[in-house]
Amino acid sequence: MNKALNYLALARKGGMAELGEEPVGAAARALKAHLILVAADASDHTWRRAKSFAAGTDQQCIRLDAGKEEMGFVVGRTSLAVAAITDPRLALALVEALGKPEQYRQTLEVLTTKAEKAKKRQAEAKAHLRNVRKGKK
Repeated sequence: MNKALNYLALARKGGMAELGEEPVGAAARALKAHLILVAADASDHTWRRAKSFAAGTDQQCIRLDAGKEEMGFVVGRTSLAVAAITDPRLALALVEALGKPEQYRQTLEVLTTKAEKAKKRQAEAKAHLRNVRKGKK
């Protein structure tokens, strides 16, 4: 769990995380939240809202074993009930770090596909830049 929360802290520092219910909702409506994380001791209303943010899309929503204070501590807040990861590869790494592949099998499949697409797009963008600079051979 500690390693997974470290990925959340890394996402926040890298600008790839939305923290709190309103920013997470905005990211989900914009289809930018690849993974929505909910604290274990968050209210049922918060859990239902987080699931409704992801409903009807391929955005994933999981409930962590960590509490609000623990999640808040890693991102520099007093408490945090809901967070969203906006980078598919970082979201995949976080779910893999949870160490429960059978529990999160569907989430892992979706995020693996998204991460592969993101990697391919990045390689294509890099090749395009190279072609623009040097001309295609």
